[in-house]
Amino acid sequence: MSTGSDILLSVRGISKRYGGVQAVKGLSFQLRRGEILGLLGPNGAGKTTAFNMIAGFVGVDEGEIELDGRRISGRKPWDVCAAGLARTFQLSKPFGGMTARENLVVGSLVKTRDRARSLSKADELLDFLGMSTLASTDADNLTAFERRKVELGRALSTEPSLLLMDEVVAGATPQEAMVMVELIKKVRDRGVTVLIIEHVMKVIMGLSDRVIVMNLGELIADGLPADVVRQDAVLKAYFGEDYVDAGA
Repeated sequence: MSTGSDILLSVRGISKRYGGVQAVKGLSFQLRRGEILGLLGPNGAGKTTAFNMIAGFVGVDEGEIELDGRRISGRKPWDVCAAGLARTFQLSKPFGGMTARENLVVGSLVKTRDRARSLSKADELLDFLGMSTLASTDADNLTAFERRKVELGRALSTEPSLLLMDEVVAGATPQEAMVMVELIKKVRDRGVTVLIIEHVMKVIMGLSDRVIVMNLGELIADGLPADVVRQDAVLKAYFGEDYVDAGA
């Protein structure tokens, strides 16, 4: 693993058990500044649990997590957010009964109580998302993809250094998926590092600088996308040993 100031996120040996189920076991990886890192793995691999531990939604049984050299494991989600980590969810959860603009203003309260600054930031992000014309629309009246973009904007309004994204193109049309991929690239261009879970292989392959793969709670691969998806351990995790043996 690389060391030094280029490392933004450091995950060292984190584990989580639910009763008799070991959801995550000794997971370690690092994330460099400015990188888009894809987190892959079959259903039940422990990806979302790992996400929740990093974001502070779930406690860590063992191990440590550092963001920009500061320990964030054991801290509350709002404290982790204030430290510079934001996340989106697999199921978008904008605040209903509030406009798209108001949703983004709420996010900015993590860093400022200046209403003028919050409104200005919200308008800038709505323009970035291509949603300026929907600024006054209630979040409940937006399409599923528009709500997903609002959630992304709300996360960005917290001014994060690291953004965690969970299945950002789930349920999206091919055209919407392309729009989201381009938005994520632009997010990185804004100086935000990205860690993303995604099941659509075409999306993750074209978007990620590097990918890591989990299976049964453990890390089984780490490397360039084109290299990782050809590894036997990864193929076995997704398709089973019979598939790999048949191709040998």
